[in-house]
Amino acid sequence: MSLKLGLNTGYWASGPPSPAALAAVKEAERLGFDSIWTSEAYGSDALTPLAWWGAQTERVRLGTAIMQMSARRPAAAAMAAMTMDHLSGGRFVLGLGVSGPQVVEGWYGEPFAKPLARTREYVGIVRDAVARRAPVASDGPHYPLPVSGREGITGLGKPLKSTLHPLREHLPICLGAEGPKNIALTAEIADGWLALFYSPHHDAELYRPCLEEGFARRERPHDDFEIHASIPFIVHDDVEQAADMIRPRFALYFGGMGARSMNFHREVPVRMGYEAEARRIQELYLEGRKDEAAAAVPTKLIEQLALIGPADKIRHDLEAWRESSVTSLLIAGPPELLRQAAELVLG
Repeated sequence: MSLKLGLNTGYWASGPPSPAALAAVKEAERLGFDSIWTSEAYGSDALTPLAWWGAQTERVRLGTAIMQMSARRPAAAAMAAMTMDHLSGGRFVLGLGVSGPQVVEGWYGEPFAKPLARTREYVGIVRDAVARRAPVASDGPHYPLPVSGREGITGLGKPLKSTLHPLREHLPICLGAEGPKNIALTAEIADGWLALFYSPHHDAELYRPCLEEGFARRERPHDDFEIHASIPFIVHDDVEQAADMIRPRFALYFGGMGARSMNFHREVPVRMGYEAEARRIQELYLEGRKDEAAAAVPTKLIEQLALIGPADKIRHDLEAWRESSVTSLLIAGPPELLRQAAELVLG
């Protein structure tokens, strides 16, 4: 299967992006990109920008990478997904993820415990709500429907069926996952995997066993299972200068995200064999020495997780991605970079 391209607009920083963001969305569609994605953390939400920009496109798929589960009950996520699917003419892809305990408990005020069990239960309710075959009921411990037995509950709730008929009974759901158990769960219950840090050079030993474990438990065929890998993509004559553009972001994720004792992003380079380097990056970052933490990110690690350097080098490095399990590369950048990516990846 040939590699596809997607544009990942990410989430907003301190304010809305420049008008160049819309120009990039339109150029991505013109260039033949397969998809456009938005995300959320604890600022801008994922759905509003996707609807706004998506309304000015016609063909490209529209996905959330990711919509955080704790921000919405599963029924609300299903409502949003069905609405977006109708508005886009069947182009919506629901990307979900559990986020991390600092955001889940600190921003949304929800418990983070048992993320795998919560994900399974959440996806099941979303699928039932979208399929609209019967009133939705769930006896799970995390999202019981109807809810009962709690203080303040009237006991008058009853299973309901969406008043909105879905455009598609089976709307594609992708899950953000990094750990082995989460990847296996994704392969079992989802239609695709949103991979934030993926190394094609470790495909056989780190990812395929997890995917195969999940596929073995899957109830539906997995022939159309997709893997969307978000990667830095920088065309630059100097590899080290290109790497320097990425180091601060990697230092933030590997060193400053989550808590010292629970940083899922940091575990990715650890599993890749960079345990000492990952520990050092985290120590420096949490001590407030962010520049040193960035400088401690090895160029080799960056090259295994990104596509950087001169065009000829990227063209060569792309072969590892084409031989991997990845089906689509999600990149970010202005229209000029998207044109370079289209030329190199899509030919």
